[in-house]
Amino acid sequence: CTTNLLIRRENTMTILPDDPLGSGGVAVFAEALRTGKTSAKKAVRAYLDRIEALEPKLNAYQFVAYEQAEEAAEAIDKLLAAGTDLGPLMGVPIAIKDIYAVDNMPTTNGSLYDASQITGPEGRYVTALKQSGCIILGKTKTVEYALGATGVNEARGTPWNPWDLSTHRIPGGSSSGSGVATAAGMCAFAMGSDTGGSVRIPACLNGIFGHKTSVGLLPTDGVFPLSPTLDTLGPLTSNAADAAILHAMMTGSDIPLAMPLTGLRLGKPTSFFFEDIDADVLSCVEAALASLVEAGVEIVDVDIPDPNERDWIFPAIAPPEFLAAIGEKGFRAALPEMDPTTGARAEKGLSISGMEHAAAVIRHHQLAALAEDAFEGLDGWVSPTCPFLPMPIDDLTDRKAAQKSLQASRNTQPGNIFRLCAITTPVHQFGSALPVGLQVMCPLGRDKEALSIGLALEGHFGLSARPELSAD
Repeated sequence: CTTNLLIRRENTMTILPDDPLGSGGVAVFAEALRTGKTSAKKAVRAYLDRIEALEPKLNAYQFVAYEQAEEAAEAIDKLLAAGTDLGPLMGVPIAIKDIYAVDNMPTTNGSLYDASQITGPEGRYVTALKQSGCIILGKTKTVEYALGATGVNEARGTPWNPWDLSTHRIPGGSSSGSGVATAAGMCAFAMGSDTGGSVRIPACLNGIFGHKTSVGLLPTDGVFPLSPTLDTLGPLTSNAADAAILHAMMTGSDIPLAMPLTGLRLGKPTSFFFEDIDADVLSCVEAALASLVEAGVEIVDVDIPDPNERDWIFPAIAPPEFLAAIGEKGFRAALPEMDPTTGARAEKGLSISGMEHAAAVIRHHQLAALAEDAFEGLDGWVSPTCPFLPMPIDDLTDRKAAQKSLQASRNTQPGNIFRLCAITTPVHQFGSALPVGLQVMCPLGRDKEALSIGLALEGHFGLSARPELSAD
């Protein structure tokens, strides 16, 4: 979206400003900022105007920090004018998932029950983003306590997937608002969290890039602890290059470079990941893989540990760890007003014994070791990210569709169970009007390599189209 668009709202026409990072992302914005072609104040004002125009429809934000963002932008411009350069993220306006604490902003954790004391004060990661010069526009909507993959939240509202302005489709979860806000150009990028796919699913279903980081790579203090065993933080970005810059700045490492396609070896799992996939999704993914083979990538069959073990491991780890954080008394108090699907999922944790939880954690680490062995000779594994296109929310009233929606995390959850890092990149340009994602999984600690692969794929596929946000 690089031209002004007209948004029709209540019989009036509103000019939608250009996305300040819509042409070239962080790197191009950083150069424009330093050469005086733009300013942090102009960028923040443009994003706030876009939020004001789009938010009534898209409902991506839980809280918008209008005054704080503008004050921060003025401070950034003054610092730069005085000769203080904080690096490539300086002046970049971003959004934060509302399970993160941010000083002077409310934290709802997507719930009507106040558990902000469990989230705690602002953590090290958010503070590091600020110290790098990022400007926080506000908090994005989330599935309640980050426990859900469709993005539906009956307690505080479900964001509208921007790829279809006529039909309310699922945005993916749990980082639902972060996916919508990034895809719609309501921020430069947004932070999410990934316990079973909550970065990759909304990134996939909103047609953007997502990075599920390795467990332990980024600090999780100041973020609601859904599952300390599985929780990871991660960004949802418009492109792989922005994710690579963010990774370098937040880990103190070199910016990843695109991996050469010739010589790249990717494993295609022989079971599970390519089963029960919608035809449109499978067609796009297979076409993308065929294109990579033509470009010199070697794609080989690989046998992997059984991903179906997620069916007992994940419920034995995440729900009881959530209940341990909120406490049974707190959960009982929250349950009457919780989203019924989320509440039912969490309630199952009450029946998990300590022995069952311990057994699941032990098996989780065993599977991680087996998965690492299965990467021998490979740079990564590939699969569809989500098995279906973004579904209309009204369809979820149908029992069959509702059951299908529960499989949103079937291809992402194994990455958490196997302790992998992963990226998802759009491939709907291979034949779908709605977003499709290609997932690449890499061993624990190989985040730089995963991003290098993502850069290589993006360079080969080209940037995907953005959603059309103009109205007739």
